Amino acid sequence: MNSLASKYSEATLSKTFMPEEFFDGRIEATGVFIDRFGSVRRRFNVSIDGQTTKDGFLLDEYFSFDDGENEYRQWQITKSDQNTYVGFCKDVCGQAVGKLTDAQLSWNYYFNLTLFSRKIKVKFEDVMIQQSPLIMLNNAKVKKFGLLLGEVFITFIKTSQSTSEFPLSAADRK
Repeated sequence: MNSLASKYSEATLSKTFMPEEFFDGRIEATGVFIDRFGSVRRRFNVSIDGQTTKDGFLLDEYFSFDDGENEYRQWQITKSDQNTYVGFCKDVCGQAVGKLTDAQLSWNYYFNLTLFSRKIKVKFEDVMIQQSPLIMLNNAKVKKFGLLLGEVFITFIKTSQSTSEFPLSAADRK
């Protein structure tokens, strides 16, 4: 086993996910949309400002796409019971429902996606996995009429904590 794998073995992986804690503060993310044929269609970065509320959290998301487009989205998330979250934002049709199991939060919702200058209603099957206290991985399948249009892959990195808590040092990342 190499030294990096040994240093960051299974002991550093999160066993549970507390979304209201992870999303409290500043988060940077980078992602890609890959169509059903495997072609990269869009890449993007996201800056997120999260704030805990008395019954959940708010997320202000600022997207910057590789084609120069910018987008802002605000999510209001409430915790409806120990393992269920409900989310609202402008382009969600109705509500997003998230189920929490250990380190995984699975969302299902319909979303008005802008495509070719018009909005189309698509279904998101979204899975977030907290990998470590500062890193979360996300995969979302995007479907229309049950057919896969493509997938979104996003890596979230919590940045509001000191860099000394980041699991990889600058030397390890080289």
